[in-house]
Amino acid sequence: MASVLGMLEERETAARVRVEGLREEAVRMAGVLEAAEIELDRRVIAGEELVEALAASAAKTTAVTGAEAEQETVPAPVPGSIVPPWSEGLPVTVLAPDCQRIPGMLEERQRAGQGPLTAEEIAVDLGLGTTAAKVEEVRSKARRLAERGWLVQETSEMFSAGRRPVAGPDAAPSV
Repeated sequence: MASVLGMLEERETAARVRVEGLREEAVRMAGVLEAAEIELDRRVIAGEELVEALAASAAKTTAVTGAEAEQETVPAPVPGSIVPPWSEGLPVTVLAPDCQRIPGMLEERQRAGQGPLTAEEIAVDLGLGTTAAKVEEVRSKARRLAERGWLVQETSEMFSAGRRPVAGPDAAPSV
């Protein structure tokens, strides 16, 4: 009998050691999780602060009068940068160069008497081709420009030139 009890005690001891190891690992992982959550919070706050600063900058830019606008230089847009909401007096040059091309091309087509275009037609006109990736890239940019008032989205797939002020919670710049 003593040998059976000895075996049970050995198994119990091994189980206790395993439980303690798992507890230590759980405490360590809780610390890692807490650090990751803090980092995530910092990054979310940084993103919100950036959006607020860019929105304030865009609002300040739109408040500049015509005479001041001639003297003030608008910073050069960066590819992939924020698309600010359109407002009266805000030049298309605040958009990234790849985003500037879409409204410009649609305005030219509209002056030529052509109607709204699909993302695929826009991609072809811009010389990007018809690959799925390029068409989706153009569709994404055109939708973002339409959400911010730089274009008019006629249907879910058709875009045309035109500007409209954007107000409300959707007016915050998107990336």
